[in-house]
Amino acid sequence: MARYRESKCRLCRREGMKLFLKGDRCFKDTCAIEKRNWPPGQHGRDRRPKTVGYGLQLREKQKVRRIYGVLERQFRNYFRKAEKKKGITGETLLLNLERRLDSVVCRLGFATSRDQARQLVNHGNVLVNGKKVDIPSVSVNAGDVITLREKAKKVQQIQDCVATVGGRGGVPAWLELDAANLKGTVVALLKRDDLQMPIDEQLIVELYSK
Repeated sequence: MARYRESKCRLCRREGMKLFLKGDRCFKDTCAIEKRNWPPGQHGRDRRPKTVGYGLQLREKQKVRRIYGVLERQFRNYFRKAEKKKGITGETLLLNLERRLDSVVCRLGFATSRDQARQLVNHGNVLVNGKKVDIPSVSVNAGDVITLREKAKKVQQIQDCVATVGGRGGVPAWLELDAANLKGTVVALLKRDDLQMPIDEQLIVELYSK
């Protein structure tokens, strides 16, 4: 499976903001954005061209794609599905991405990053309503209960992730975490206001509408 293998911090620097791709490190002073808040590359510090029009739309699309760790073809498919549904296309796109199982596992605090959450899912350590699900792109629904295999619950790293979830922004209101039993529940489907990342989804709609 194709995936990005280079430095994640370069992606944050390219977008000029924290994308929270490295888990706990993003909340520390060692974060690359804190030390080198300019685009990567030999001339990144000296050349800061003004981005307008298509450039703004492209950067917004790349930013969202990198936050959720999906490839270009996957992202385009998400957009096409959002177009076919009733409602605002940009909002539907973001909500569908946020409902991915790997994203929900990360939000619940079972992992510090979506990459780590994706690995948990791929390895068969995540149960949805008591059944093993090893596909990270599966969408959760209201009422779904997300738990971990008994073997995974004993892993100290996962226990530490749950214990420190408050320092990473906490669990969103549309999810409920039972930290003692390492169990999460989708209380309700999220709304656009539940997403706090500075994203202008309308720019993505404009990009794909050309």
